This record gives sequence, structure tokens and C-alpha cells, in this order.
Amino acid sequence: MREIVHLQIGQCGNQIGSRFWETVSEEHGLDADGHYKGRPHTTDLQLDRISVYYNEAGASKYVPRAVLVDLEPGTMGVIRSGPLGHLFRPDNFHDFALLLPSVQAYSRARADYTEGAELVDSVLDVVRREAEGTDSLQGFQVTHSLGGGTGAGFGTLMLSKIREEYPDRMLCTFSVVPSPKVSDTVVEPYNATLSVHQLVENSDETFCIDNEALYDICFRTLKLSSPSHSDLNALVSNLMSGVTTCLRFPGQLNSDLRKLAVNLVPFPRLHFFMTGVAPLTATGSAQFRAVSVHELAAQMFDAKNMMTAADPRHGRYLTVAALFRGKISMKDVDDEMQKIQRNNSGFFIEWIPNNVLSAHCDIPPKGRKMAVTLIANSTAIQQLFQRVHEQFRAMFKRKAFLHWYTGEASITLVGMDEMEFTEAESNMQDLVAEYQQYQDATAEDEEVEAEEEVAE
Repeated sequence: MREIVHLQIGQCGNQIGSRFWETVSEEHGLDADGHYKGRPHTTDLQLDRISVYYNEAGASKYVPRAVLVDLEPGTMGVIRSGPLGHLFRPDNFHDFALLLPSVQAYSRARADYTEGAELVDSVLDVVRREAEGTDSLQGFQVTHSLGGGTGAGFGTLMLSKIREEYPDRMLCTFSVVPSPKVSDTVVEPYNATLSVHQLVENSDETFCIDNEALYDICFRTLKLSSPSHSDLNALVSNLMSGVTTCLRFPGQLNSDLRKLAVNLVPFPRLHFFMTGVAPLTATGSAQFRAVSVHELAAQMFDAKNMMTAADPRHGRYLTVAALFRGKISMKDVDDEMQKIQRNNSGFFIEWIPNNVLSAHCDIPPKGRKMAVTLIANSTAIQQLFQRVHEQFRAMFKRKAFLHWYTGEASITLVGMDEMEFTEAESNMQDLVAEYQQYQDATAEDEEVEAEEEVAE
């Protein structure tokens, strides 16, 4: 079995991570304590590959292979006292009460250079223990935010440490990207830019989730007038459940993280994915719509269904994976996908043949007869990085709030240097340029280059 170790870091990471475990446990027929009950769909498939995410602790008792980390105790307390409080192993909770000024709570430097450096070893011990308990570890999965201090700072610090210790394992992240329309803190652009700098180097697959896009889906599609965090987390858990379907159930294409990366990542740095799910329907309207493969395929590529606030029509698809769930004819799926490619050929890179892949799982998500999850490696995602860079540049050229980062030196003598900000900015600009380069590249360019090489 190809096991995965899951880490959820920071308040945001723990909230979406906990909702993910709630959804996945239900799909595998587990109750809130991890005992197998076989509902709502009793099937052999539920336990066939359950050890990808769970350790078997006893007769029909399963424990998530999860490590929960936050530098403040509040989030951990909520999880412990919540419905999943007895699902996780108590030793795997890591919360550290810190007495620092509240303003500094969002500073990435705090999590990365001060407490983070001291606490990372204790978290790594737990990660090591979970990894050693597996038969054939395929990799690590991290849920975190790029805007806050713990998720961005400690999250990327953990990624770099895991990369050092397990260089040949896959690293996959579900990263919530900050948005100017839905902002929690003023230093988000700094945190996000420094984090992307690390993700480019250390992550193998990054699924970008955008608060702005989630709110748009809630307002426009689901018709929620005042969406709560619970509504947003439900959308994210729905997405994560769909993305991991092929890892959790047998007989699927892209059956592990490495195969998924091989099919989706044409160039090592371009591993940031746009994601979408279908069907998405307002609660009152669901009963008036019959969901078909045709409608799923159309919704899946709709910009309004994307969980990243970037319009795919302003870029081109390098690669696409569509993960269908439910009782669906694969012939219908193949026909619809070919039709979409044929009718929208300008939006697909022509020099990567067969760049749209489809997978199928018989088990539908809860409350649905069929559903689909889209994972797209699109050059349009550069819009997201450009947006973050514009905000970063506006503050950095005036050195606003910079002392909260470089000021760490006065506490620990290991502070951040302004050069690190400059390098991170440069790396993000290079990433945008790389996406643009492949967006503009055509098959004719390749032929001209080949002819020039022959002539030389």
C-alpha cells in the first residue's frame, strides 16, 4: 500500500484539514471515533485502500495518519472538543502557547526563525514516527494558508525540513492563497511571496485555493447571502475529497501522487494547479436539475466553478485531469472531453498531445449521484501571482511593516534579511515569466527552432 502522511498547519490549515477528515471518514464508512460502520454505502471498496490515509489501531478501528500543528492553542482546543476530538491520536496534537505581541502573530518571521526553529524538531519526530510506521510511503500532504504566520512560516519551514529528510518522496500541498478582497491581515502579501518562494523549490504539487473564488462561488452559484467559514471549508473539503479519490479507492488512473505529478507537471517549477468541482447548485434549485455527464463537463471548465480567482480563458491549459465519480459511462466521459477539446482547441497547448486525462470512481460523494473534480495546470494562474506581487511591491518599495520581519534579529540573532524579500520577489517574477513563455509558445515555434538547430 502507498501511504500518505498528512500535516495540517496553522488555524486555516487545521480547519480545512479537519473538515477533510470528516468528509473522508464518512466516505470510508467510519464514525467520529474511527470505527468502521459501513455507511452510507457499504462496499468492499471502502476498506480496500483505507490504509493510504489511516493506520489500523484494532478491530475495525482506524486512526488518521495526521499531524496537527498550530503555534496558538485555540485551534487545537476547538478540534479536541469538537466531533472529531477522539479520532486523532493525542500525541499528534502540537500547540504552543506563545506570549508575543498580537501584531507579530501574523509575522512569517516569527514562525520561521524564532519559535519555529525551536519547535520544528518536536514536530519532525512525530512525522518521522508516522513515516516509519508505513509499509511503502508515497509522500506527504500539507494543508495550510499562505497569508498567516503559522501556515506560511512554519508550514514552508516544515516542507523544507521534510524535503531534506525525504528527498525522494512526493510533497503535495493544499495552499490557501490570500486575496485583497478577503483579507485577514495587512502583511499577507509578504507572507505569500516568501511562501511561494519556498513552494517553487520544495513542493511537487500545489493545489491553489483562493478565498476570493470561494466567496464568489458562495454568493453567485450557491446563493448564500452571508457565507460562513463552515460553508467555505465545506467547499474545500469537497475539493480535497475529489482530488484524493484516485488515491483512496482502487483501480483508478493516477493512483498515487507520483503518477498524478507525472501526468500534470510538464516542467518542474510549474506545479501550481487550478481546481474546480461540479455540480455546484443552490440548495433550492438542486431538485429542478438533472445532472448529466454533459453538464458536469461544461460546469467543470466554467470559470465560475474554479476555486482559484484566475480566469482560465486568459491562459492556456498545459495539462488537465478530470476525476469523475458515480455511476457514469466512460464512453460518455471520453466523448464529452473530446468535444470540449475540439470546440476549445485554442485554450489547450497543442504541443503536449493527449494532455487531458480522465479517471473514474464508482463511489459518489455524499448526497450526489455523480460529480467531477478538475485539476488543471493552466498558464492563467500567473494572474494570481501577479496580483500578490503588485501588493507586495507597493509595500516593499516603502519598506512598510518590514521591521516586524527583520526585527526578529534583536530577539534571536537569526533574523530575516531584506535580500530574502528581494530574492522571493525575483523568484515569483521568474515564475510568472515562465508561465507566459509557455502560454505564448506554439507548435510552429518548436518547428522553427528544430530547423535552426539542424541548419547549425
